Amino acid sequence: MPEIILPDGRRLRYDTYGDSSSFPIIYCHGFPSSRLEASLFDTVASKAGVRLIAPDRPGFGESDFQEGRTFSDWPRDVAALADHLLLGRYAVLGISGGAPYAAVCGITPDRRLLRLGIVCGLGPINQEGAATGMGLPARAFIEFSRSSPSMAMSIYSHIVGPLMHLFPASVVSILNHGAPECDHRVFDNEHIRSVYVESFREAFRQGGEGPAVDLHLYTSDWDFDLKDVSVETLLWHGEADHTVPVEMGRYYAASIPGCRARFLPGEGHFSLLDKVMQQVFLALRGIRTVRFV
Repeated sequence: MPEIILPDGRRLRYDTYGDSSSFPIIYCHGFPSSRLEASLFDTVASKAGVRLIAPDRPGFGESDFQEGRTFSDWPRDVAALADHLLLGRYAVLGISGGAPYAAVCGITPDRRLLRLGIVCGLGPINQEGAATGMGLPARAFIEFSRSSPSMAMSIYSHIVGPLMHLFPASVVSILNHGAPECDHRVFDNEHIRSVYVESFREAFRQGGEGPAVDLHLYTSDWDFDLKDVSVETLLWHGEADHTVPVEMGRYYAASIPGCRARFLPGEGHFSLLDKVMQQVFLALRGIRTVRFV
């Protein structure tokens, strides 16, 4: 079981996919999800010459809960993982709810960090109306979390989390509510659907407390500013995304200095992941196969 013990004594669990001898990319999973999500890209990572390293965030999967954590605590865990694996140069990739965790790694970057990738990245949702464009169930709970944070964290920790662990397929239904047809087609693939279901189940292995912290951080004032990111950043976002609306991708692109972005017409949240990951991996290695704007 690949894991490390961090300097503060916490356990950080991770899995590795792709080509173990190739360029390393540390993968920040979505929300609510886990390290298992990265298994979707095992074959693509191998073909692209990438070693994909996917840790569980604190309180997710098999990584220990971290009391009082913020976004800015995450880069220390990433650097400790890079130390443990004796990494030289590497990249960090954030998918969906993993995007702010990837971005914060570029504020006071580890000297080994070469570049960042953000794919269908969740942006700040701490202001009224920020969730406009999302499916109704997600939008309603985000607005509730923003207006009643303590109550929302308690409900998510003690009711929603345990229920999601028992019924992870319900997460797929929530994410698919109001989604474009291109995303529905992705979930028609039984393998893809089963990986997401197991990843959602794993997210709540310890209950809902860890994911509840994520939700609280997303809907609160972020403790870092995207304009302070100082690492080369590449971004992809589908223009038909109803899970994380494209306006959030445009916010990242406008806020991160020098961010190079690609917005894909007709692509949703999950269809984008199904389509672009090989070019993402190659671009994070420094091999450009597409033109950014």
